Amino acid sequence: MKIEVINTGSELLLGRVVNTHLAFIGDSLFKLGLRVQRQICIPDGEEIRKAVKESLECSDVIIVTGGLGPTTDDITCEAVASLLNRPLHQNDTVIKHIESIFSSRGLELTEPNLSQALIPEGAEVLHNSNGTAPGIYFPAVADQSPHIFLLPGPPRELVPLFNDEVVPRLKNLRNSAAASLTHHNFKIIGVGESNLAHALDDDFQSIPELEVGYCCRLGEVDVRLIGDKNVVELGAELIRKKFTRETVTESEDPLEKVVVDLLIKSKQHISTAESCTGGLIASTITDVSGSSEIFNRSLITYANNAKTELLGIPADLIEQHGAVSDEVAHAMAEGCLRTSRSDHAIAVSGIAGPNGGTPDKPLGTVYIALASKNDLTFVGRFYFPVDRSSFKIRTTRAALDLLRQRLQGFKLS
Repeated sequence: MKIEVINTGSELLLGRVVNTHLAFIGDSLFKLGLRVQRQICIPDGEEIRKAVKESLECSDVIIVTGGLGPTTDDITCEAVASLLNRPLHQNDTVIKHIESIFSSRGLELTEPNLSQALIPEGAEVLHNSNGTAPGIYFPAVADQSPHIFLLPGPPRELVPLFNDEVVPRLKNLRNSAAASLTHHNFKIIGVGESNLAHALDDDFQSIPELEVGYCCRLGEVDVRLIGDKNVVELGAELIRKKFTRETVTESEDPLEKVVVDLLIKSKQHISTAESCTGGLIASTITDVSGSSEIFNRSLITYANNAKTELLGIPADLIEQHGAVSDEVAHAMAEGCLRTSRSDHAIAVSGIAGPNGGTPDKPLGTVYIALASKNDLTFVGRFYFPVDRSSFKIRTTRAALDLLRQRLQGFKLS
């Protein structure tokens, strides 16, 4: 089933408003075993006529959002009705709904608002309990037009209307082939997108009808497999075999949630001693609901004297090796573990830039240490030559992933 989404609204193209409609509709459709084939975003006004006319030729379902309001640039309903040669008629039920909304708010009803009650002949009204503009559904006409849904633009109106009125109709429309569509997501860290593709693509090509997508973020890549359930499972087994250690989760969950869940399950606590990340590791952990069960404390020991006073690191150790060093990161993690009495302690010390690098320790160098009650303290040197903000994110993810690996039983070396 070919589904196209047309999002209208000049504000979307000006960058003033983020287009959240596609993410919501795409996710909702996929849960039904359907998917968006194409999406376009257009300004208010006459462009809607051109967009719908083009989509009529190549779609089974068209979903249009926006342009159903009472102002002169809201012409979605009129434009589609004109393309389909459907005359408009006032709908008494919609008029009563609009009148009740204005009456409850103590507002005077105006003529432009009554225009929202003009419904194309042969179309069904989709009740909008949160606004005056009804949704409109045109059932498909064989060899003439696909199924068309016109939906209001405001999310507080669109979302409940879509769930209540559109989803049941789409369930009735989907065919058995589309319903078998499924997807499986792998979140992989520490492997570049090109390296993943090089390692997997040849094998994936041997699996017929498997669709593979890569989504790269700072320090991690999502690999999404789409297709029939059996086909997707064949692809999933390939990833599990080649990237067992690097796979954070086989879901959409972020790394920090995986780590928090592992700590909760094992009833263990974590503390952090942060220098170059300035508290971002602690903030990322505590963004997860339930983290209060496992998070103890964070010490932001940015200055050298803070490392000495709060973590007990000898000043001469810092002077001898430098704050950004294996030895100091090691001491930071063990000092944090000792003072916090947690089960684990993460420590980081690095050079975020844009100043401060040396030939031996260039910008982007960071030492990450993990101390644990029942394991050896690990220290690793990492290199993230990116901007300051990205450096902090990469360091945070690398630190959390070291903890994730230890909690899952992998040996750090």
